[in-house]
Amino acid sequence: MGRKRERASGFGLLPRMEARPHASSDKVTYRYHPIGAKPINLGQDKRAAIQKVLDLNGASNDAGTIEELWRTYQTMPQWKRLGERTKEDYAKYSVPLLAVMGKVSARLVRPADIARYLRVERADAPVRANREVALLSNLMTVAVERGDIDVNPCKQVKRNLERLRTEAPEPESFAAFIAWLTAQGSQRQVIALMAEFAAMAGSRRIEFLHLTLPQIDSIAGEIRTTRAKQHGGSTRVESISITPKMEDLVRRLRALPRPDTCLHVFTTRDGNPYTDTGFASTWQRSMAKALEEKVITRRFTFRDLRAYYTTQHKAQYGELPELHADVKTTARVYDRSRVSERKGLS
Repeated sequence: MGRKRERASGFGLLPRMEARPHASSDKVTYRYHPIGAKPINLGQDKRAAIQKVLDLNGASNDAGTIEELWRTYQTMPQWKRLGERTKEDYAKYSVPLLAVMGKVSARLVRPADIARYLRVERADAPVRANREVALLSNLMTVAVERGDIDVNPCKQVKRNLERLRTEAPEPESFAAFIAWLTAQGSQRQVIALMAEFAAMAGSRRIEFLHLTLPQIDSIAGEIRTTRAKQHGGSTRVESISITPKMEDLVRRLRALPRPDTCLHVFTTRDGNPYTDTGFASTWQRSMAKALEEKVITRRFTFRDLRAYYTTQHKAQYGELPELHADVKTTARVYDRSRVSERKGLS
């Protein structure tokens, strides 16, 4: 028996488009049949499917523009391989980028235009501009691969100079901040424990924000987390040894109040794990209050605690921790040692 004929879903489609109603639901999948090639799945959104066909045939009124490249990039395999945090960041970077260059054809973008974007259009945010141009470079690569342009103009322009942070909190200052934060209430106590964990384990916030109790194995003497930045498609697990000093931290983490069915270590008042935005907001308010009350004399970021860990690890063990595949990256980004030690000849 052939497919049930249903004509309404096919109204308004472009030539060589096909509407395929689902037999068991009211959903419809759209396909495009290019000449001499296999059908292309266009998804279930009719308007988006029509736009894709227009883009494929160069008939869209914005075909080849930066806006169209951004839409196309989000449907490609390289986008799907990105982490969720990176996708969120790219979405943020796209807003100012498209506001300035969205309607411009990729064929018309010159290296001089990109240099102007970096130095003039975004002169008030030079580091953020570098990230936005990195996204633009990805979009230009899409244009190169499909034959719209021959050369990626972003690769011919130097980025704005970025100055790496050179300081980490001193142990005395950090201890004073943690003691003050712990006394501010139950939720600030959770934030204090998260800061202690970052300073003692060296993990990125995203790597332990949703840490669960089973990941803390006191019998084996280790805490297992998943490295946030993965390369080559493989998943890398990090094993953090529980030192005698960390045993006390682990004890306090287990003692935090949480619902009986909750396995997350760091939770909000209602028993849910912290979101990245919620944590960042609480951290910023706490830091501003600590400065106002003169608990600390200088602001430090949560990311500085990873540098704190690196610097203290080097001081205690005489070597840098394994935070990156290349130890030079760890040294350049996170080692904030103020004194370089070396032995003289005997």
